[in-house]
Amino acid sequence: MNRIKQKLQEDKKILSIYFSAGYPNLNDTVKIIEDLEKSGVDLIEIGLPFSDPLADGPTIQESSTAALKNGMNTVLLFEQLEDIRKSVNIPLILMGYFNPVLQYGVEEFCAKCEEIGIDGLILPDLPLDEYQEEYEAIFKKHGLINVFLITPQTSDERIKAIDDASEGFIYMVSSASTTGAKQGFGAEQSAYFERIANMQLKNPQIVGFGISNAETFEQATKKTKGAIIGSAFIKHITANGVDGISDFVKQIR
Repeated sequence: MNRIKQKLQEDKKILSIYFSAGYPNLNDTVKIIEDLEKSGVDLIEIGLPFSDPLADGPTIQESSTAALKNGMNTVLLFEQLEDIRKSVNIPLILMGYFNPVLQYGVEEFCAKCEEIGIDGLILPDLPLDEYQEEYEAIFKKHGLINVFLITPQTSDERIKAIDDASEGFIYMVSSASTTGAKQGFGAEQSAYFERIANMQLKNPQIVGFGISNAETFEQATKKTKGAIIGSAFIKHITANGVDGISDFVKQIR
């Protein structure tokens, strides 16, 4: 069974951490992944840096730009992750934009992910219809779960179509904005969380965008399976380097 599906069956709230591969330093990627698992994180989203990250807020944009300047690219990331399954057991997801995947070759990219032990992909700019028509068979051939995003503006009809097409979890964007840490969720987000919970989707939801501390993690996971922290974690390693990762995770739960 895919590691994502296995993890989702556990009776716990999922803490997922996102970071940009190759940041703060080019060769930090594997250490960050290993330390996150040792610190009790359930799932890791490895950001594939891209020059035009439309959905990302300033913190992730800056880390992505810095990673590119450090020399990070798709080929190098695959090289860094070549032996990752010798030391890491939790689910690993590559998150990025579709252009680098297309440039690498979709079949070749998915085959490499399978070889390394990547469990899924999050590609926000790959539309559901295009995925189903062009790429779904390739993803499934290589055992990859494709994670789709929904937002407060996504219609019930679209959400149901995404739920039908999904096999792992649905990435539930907390608000109609770019990524970034927030102080808390207001009435609008609470109503959105309630609305999705009442739809009784077959796939669990994990909330992203705006989770930065224990309070927002708890708020985000009251009616969902888990939450993703990105910008707050990147700010932490920017300020403290990659040696204090366990301290950050302890502050969340």
